[in-house]
Amino acid sequence: MTRRPALLAAFALAAAALLAVALALTSRSGTPAENSPEVRFVREMSQHHAQAVDMATRLRERTDDRTLSSLTLDIVLSQQEQIGQMRGWLTLWGLPWGGEGMSAEHARMMGMATPEELNQLDTLPVPDAEAHFLRLMIRHHQGALTMVEPALGDGIRPEVRTLARQIQATQGGEIRLMEDLLRQRGEALPPPPEAAQGGAHEHH
Repeated sequence: MTRRPALLAAFALAAAALLAVALALTSRSGTPAENSPEVRFVREMSQHHAQAVDMATRLRERTDDRTLSSLTLDIVLSQQEQIGQMRGWLTLWGLPWGGEGMSAEHARMMGMATPEELNQLDTLPVPDAEAHFLRLMIRHHQGALTMVEPALGDGIRPEVRTLARQIQATQGGEIRLMEDLLRQRGEALPPPPEAAQGGAHEHH
């Protein structure tokens, strides 16, 4: 039994060494600068995600549709988790969570809803609010697919690129589901946001 503390200490040292190696590997490219593509992506996607969580929460509180209840819960949980992950990176990089963020015009190009559109989720009759949500969230997700493109390049930090791929896969699948739900309701699909029409990919 006397060897147990020594073994535990050895394990702790080994774990610390592995952690140090991991940190060295992840930081080999240096801490991202304030104006780097990684920081811009993380800040803007956090802003984008926050609105998706807001929209999903608003509809979840009103809908009795089981598919929409499940979808809105998935959006809330997954995107809140990703916001926490991105804020954790900013903290590790020694940068504040907040920043310049997207302008109203740029946010609109990336599929974000206006305050008036958000309010309609609370005021429209439930069936109309459900269809309105689907149109808004399809457009919102299409904007996110445009936003991830600059974060998929070879020069991007691997952890950021991995998250961008995850967002691309998840939200692409959710777009297809929501389009099917709109068709089942006899509703027209929304036009894509300006940036997804082959328009601007620039920031600000």
